[in-house]
Amino acid sequence: MSDMRDVRDVRDFSRRGVLGLGLGLGLGAAAAVGIGGCGAPSSGSGSGSAPTPHAKPGGPPAARAGWIGDGSTADTGPQPHQPARPVPLQPGEIPPQFVVFSWDGAGEVGNGLFPRFLKLAKDHGAAMTFFLSGVYLLPESRRSLYRPPNNPVGASDIGYLTDGHVRATLACVRQAWLDGHEMGTHFNGHFCDGPGSVAHWTPADWEDEITQAVSFVTGWRTNTGFNDLEPLPFDYRKELVGARTPCLLGQGNLLPAARKLGWRYDSSSSGGLQRWPVKKSGLWDLPLQSLPFPGHSFEVLSMDYNILANQSVATTRGVPANYPGWRTQATDTYLGGFGRAYETNRAPLFIGNHFEEWNGGIYMDAVEEALKAMADKKDVRLVSFRQFTDWLDVQDAKVLARLQGLGPGQSPTGGWHTYLSAA
Repeated sequence: MSDMRDVRDVRDFSRRGVLGLGLGLGLGAAAAVGIGGCGAPSSGSGSGSAPTPHAKPGGPPAARAGWIGDGSTADTGPQPHQPARPVPLQPGEIPPQFVVFSWDGAGEVGNGLFPRFLKLAKDHGAAMTFFLSGVYLLPESRRSLYRPPNNPVGASDIGYLTDGHVRATLACVRQAWLDGHEMGTHFNGHFCDGPGSVAHWTPADWEDEITQAVSFVTGWRTNTGFNDLEPLPFDYRKELVGARTPCLLGQGNLLPAARKLGWRYDSSSSGGLQRWPVKKSGLWDLPLQSLPFPGHSFEVLSMDYNILANQSVATTRGVPANYPGWRTQATDTYLGGFGRAYETNRAPLFIGNHFEEWNGGIYMDAVEEALKAMADKKDVRLVSFRQFTDWLDVQDAKVLARLQGLGPGQSPTGGWHTYLSAA
């Protein structure tokens, strides 16, 4: 552990600057790329619902069966494209290699990254977790509706989206759920610094922030006035079972609020190891993990941001001549962590990302290359955090304890059959 680079080392690189710049890239090209790259919501999208009815031209849509509240969301039945119900491992059975690709923010700003990775997931039978920032469904003209704890009304350290990008994000979120992905939350304003940082929030502050994040998702129709769009095809209050905090801060006081809401997991630890997870305050603790960093003696956290901060240090636009080498290094980081787990303790691999174009988009390319390389391996399951939690919850406690006893890169003594049969 002495040679491991702590995640706090890279927090000196302003998260606000990174996210603001990353989100802004590609905005000018939105018209050329086409807003709504996930496809305009329609009756042909797979929800089985009819086109949105209107009470009168230009007026609010008429309510219909299944709609929740103002029709921003709807109960359309069980989520499509879910795996078979999980079952306990049998004595001596080798555990699957789980991999979870997750996305912080999950807004579509015209650069086509949200639809790109929805297509990649569909092509390879993968499910992912999208931690949606609630303010991405709130137009900037309505920013006064957001009252962040310990910060000015309407403040946000990530930018509000244009109306066109809110519409595009709605389309992609809708398609993501229909494709079988999980919609978690990244909360709202992404406050990492100063007295208003989420690091200082109380459980009551987190409850307030969660309530607002949910309200922006479940009330987007009222807040935007977009009456020509279908509802999001899920009840967000029931779907929401986990989160990741901004900058991995504030988990200690978030957990009481999350437990009160019945959440099942949290992915906000400041950094973990490649081990089988345990519960913290009643929730599964599913942190980003330290992975071998090629060419260095220390390890790096399994997220695009942390890899970038150890490559181009204080800029998202480093020297272009370095891009090919950095892309290879990022890819090899993900694959190195995968290989270490796959060949030894089979600990789940958690990879975090943003829809960004830092250093010429090399981290997006690295994620795609890594996912493709992992997808065809035997016993690999590319799942969402919720799906992985489903699997954990049906396992025998003694079997889980044996798995949790294996350290990073540690193979089971005597092989899997002997090691797990002992449980």
